[in-house]
Amino acid sequence: MAQTLTIVVVEEDRDRAIAVVDALKDACACDVFVVGNSSGLARKIAAHAPDVVLIDIDNPTRDVMEELTLASGPLERPVAMFVSAAAGGLAQSAIEAGVSAYVVDGLSPTRIKPVMDTAIARFSMVRQMRNELAETRRALEERKVIDRAKGLIMKAKGIDEDAAYALLRKTAMDQGRRVADVAEALVTASGLLG
Repeated sequence: MAQTLTIVVVEEDRDRAIAVVDALKDACACDVFVVGNSSGLARKIAAHAPDVVLIDIDNPTRDVMEELTLASGPLERPVAMFVSAAAGGLAQSAIEAGVSAYVVDGLSPTRIKPVMDTAIARFSMVRQMRNELAETRRALEERKVIDRAKGLIMKAKGIDEDAAYALLRKTAMDQGRRVADVAEALVTASGLLG
């Protein structure tokens, strides 16, 4: 059984909004909420806590982009934006604001599902890359702290790098802590003792 999606559609034209809602109801199991005015967009979107946001806007302004940044940040959900014509520089602004799909030539009910699926897939891929990047950065920072701690141990005890790491690892195991945590404590203590 498919998961029911909560979708917010930002559409000022009532007839187009109805067509979009009908197309979505036919295409997937979803709860759809329509926002008819882009003023206070971030607050209106947040009130529904949607899984996906679809925005149909003729000419997005910088104000709408700022609202969109607030509504999608920090990259909490996939957002697909449909615009009527290419606007210089706004595609880049839209991507920076967290838009997962930017479609020129407006919203067509027949294209909603494939564009929404693409936005969801792209959002998932970008989120995975961000998580992997954050994990890599954390591991690199831990590696730097461990190397500093090994250097302190080597200097204080007059031992080589392998012996310093073995001592650090043994201490971590004896205390039931991670090597990085023991290394951080040692570096912090060394800084205090100066």
